[in-house]
Amino acid sequence: MIPVPVALPTAAVAMGDSFISGEGAGDYQPVLDIAGVPQGFPGWSAPNNNAFFCHRSANASLLVAPLAEIDTRFNLACSGGQPQDFANDSANRANGRTVRAQIEQLRGVAMNYDIDVVLVGLGSNNSSFTFGDAAAECAGRFVADGYIGWWEFWVPMINWITGTTSPESPCTANDLANAQELAAAQAETTAALRTLLQVLDEIDAEGQHRVVLQDYTNPLPPEFDDKFYKEDGRTDTRDKFRDLVRERYAGGCPAHRASLGPAHQFSQGLGSLVQGVHATLRAEFPTDELVYLNVQHAFDGARLCENAASPAGALTTPVRLMDKTGAGVPTGVHLTNINGTDKLDISRIQGVCKDFFQTCQESWHPNAAGHAVLGQCLAVAVAVVNDDRIDCVRNPFTGALSAS
Repeated sequence: MIPVPVALPTAAVAMGDSFISGEGAGDYQPVLDIAGVPQGFPGWSAPNNNAFFCHRSANASLLVAPLAEIDTRFNLACSGGQPQDFANDSANRANGRTVRAQIEQLRGVAMNYDIDVVLVGLGSNNSSFTFGDAAAECAGRFVADGYIGWWEFWVPMINWITGTTSPESPCTANDLANAQELAAAQAETTAALRTLLQVLDEIDAEGQHRVVLQDYTNPLPPEFDDKFYKEDGRTDTRDKFRDLVRERYAGGCPAHRASLGPAHQFSQGLGSLVQGVHATLRAEFPTDELVYLNVQHAFDGARLCENAASPAGALTTPVRLMDKTGAGVPTGVHLTNINGTDKLDISRIQGVCKDFFQTCQESWHPNAAGHAVLGQCLAVAVAVVNDDRIDCVRNPFTGALSAS
């Protein structure tokens, strides 16, 4: 008698970078390192390559999405993840974390589960640019402009990520990612996801799975609320405006108004990148269920400093930094305001982010409420029939979501 195959329990899997891992959503879970050892929180002064700092949140969109007929969910994404991390151990590249290649982790899931859904967010970090660098560029320039006069060129004001001196002019679209860099990033992302689809066709027990490619939301609005326009009679178009820097920092949005347009061009460029990857792979894998999930407008009306009460009510984490103790280690307490600071204080505080990136890496990512919204968008993308694109849009006045 031929034994009847036993149906495996179904699984949904998250793969990719910080917008999928749950960065900013809190309640981070232990992560298996490259040796298979679970890594819990190692302390604020630990090396940032520790697997825990993948920041896999229990509040991540995949884990809170209302997905029917899914028995178990696995979060394999890693904050800072790049396309090369799909096929190669992240530990093998500069600034990577000590975790296995995400596809190898997926193979482990497939040994005991029937993979029905894979959520992928990939492309904002690559060999040309990273989201963290882009965010630091805009924020660092704004803070330097507000705290340092043109005659005080001797004062070091460092970029939070790279440690280089920040210029004081608003960031431009080309400062964040130019056309050539976006094209190179799209090619890298396409290659990584092509490998993923090939492996899924090989390892999925049932042979039926839906892959959802999600793009990116922007943490900042197209325009600030009037509250964040000027402070003490000074806007951000004149020299030195410390009180305005402090107000926007408290609201979570330390950036020039002139940087908002370029920031949205950057997120739109990431959306075009993901859409291009989807189009290419749809043509190469015509029988696969591959859905493009456009969430660029999923936070409309609830971005940082879009309303006077910000960061309250926002769907994104504010920029938050830490100071350090006399021993040179992070205090463990995020600063909700920078009132009373001078330029040397600011330089020191920014240095903590550079030296201990985990102290600031949650900044400008979807928070738990934001991931709940993204989870609702995901549920539609999983349930939809005969449609390979879903646009998830939030009504800025009512907060209602529509997905079509």
